[in-house]
Order: sequence, then C-alpha cells, then structure tokens
Amino acid sequence: MGLFERPWLGIRHTLRIVMLRYCEFNRVVDGRIVETAMFCDIPHLMMQAGQNPFPPQTGAMLVQPGPRTHTGLCYEPQDPARGEATLAAINAMLSNPGAKFHNKDEAARLARVWHDDMIWWGPAGIGATFTIERYVRQHSIPFDNALSAGYRFNGHIAKIAEGDFGGFFGWANLTLRNAGGYMGMTAGPGAADMRVIDMYRAEDGKLAENWIFIDILHYLAMQGLDVLKRMDAVQSGGG
Repeated sequence: MGLFERPWLGIRHTLRIVMLRYCEFNRVVDGRIVETAMFCDIPHLMMQAGQNPFPPQTGAMLVQPGPRTHTGLCYEPQDPARGEATLAAINAMLSNPGAKFHNKDEAARLARVWHDDMIWWGPAGIGATFTIERYVRQHSIPFDNALSAGYRFNGHIAKIAEGDFGGFFGWANLTLRNAGGYMGMTAGPGAADMRVIDMYRAEDGKLAENWIFIDILHYLAMQGLDVLKRMDAVQSGGG
C-alpha cells in the first residue's frame, strides 16, 4: 500500500491510497537468492486509479484480502504431511489441463478437489468469484469458450507446498489462441503466452482459496494491444 504521488508507467497519479498486488518466487542457493520471479497486477492498480483498460469483467473487482484463516505467514515448521496433502490437491486440480468441459461436468470435477464455498481471487480483467458454481459460470466457461483452441500447456518452473499453502508459476505456463471475445479482444492473429502464478490454501484435503496472477499486459501485447502505450497516448492527446 502506498500513496500514488507521481505518474507510473503512464498511469495518472491520484494522490490517494493504492494497493499493488504482487507475488514473488525466489530460488535460494547456499543461503542467497540467485533468481526471482515477481508478478504485479498492474491493471488492478489502474482500476483503483480510475483508469480501467478493459470491458466489464466476468468476476468482481475487489481489493483482495489475505486468507480467511489469517494463517498465511508460516514462521514455524509445518507438518510435512499437510504440505504433501496440499500439493496432492493442487496436482489433482491440474490433472486435466486444457480440457473443455460443459458446465455440469466441470462443476462435478472441481467438487472433487475444491470446497463448494471456494474463493477464486482472479486478476484484474477477470475478477474474483465465489463458490464452484459461480467460478464455472464467471471464469471457466468464458475462458474455455475463447481460449481452448490451440491450447498448449508448457509446464511449471516451480511448484511448492508447505502446510496448508502451496502454489506454482511458469514462464510461460500456457500458450493459447484467442478465438474472439476474451477480455473484449477480437480474435487474435496468433498464439500468445500466459505467464501465471497460482497460490492456494487447502483445508481438510480440499482447496479453499486461490490467488491468481497473470501477466495480462504481456498476453495482450502479444495479441497486438499494448495497453500502457495506448493509455499513455490517450492521456497525452495522441488518440
């Protein structure tokens, strides 16, 4: 959280509070950090500043809280068995990447690994959604309808779990072709990469909360839309 005092990346400053969502993975060798992957939800900050670059999103635009249990900071050693159970739930959720499901089939599949009152804290441009039924309606179905053609899963660079928390990231996790309509975009001229971080909280062997970071600006730039450049041009009178 900070005070938005000066323009940043072409985003107009507000002189008000803004909050920047971010997630960071570090690789440590001999007690020192040798690589870092850091994702920031820049469109989320843009929306707080009153500069929404997207059409209405399917989920809710919120400043997203931490875990409902307030247990996300793990200072003490965690039970390895709980970490293994969390990772098993994440792997089960990922067991069929790229599959396209009908609404009923997708809900039944998710119910095996998700609590019914799950919360999916999606990135700005997609938004947050609550319960399996609304997740399917507000994210899964729109995503599948627009992006399942030409879908390629590239794998993850890191996947970890400790206690009830776990997650993964990739560079890029997915390569997809936009068939039209996704985030208001027309059909894309070619495939584009999605760099994704997912973080989870598990409870009693099932997933309960999920925080998602997607480098949407990069994905759209590969589709021919430079959101920051367009916004800067509009503000400077160039279009």
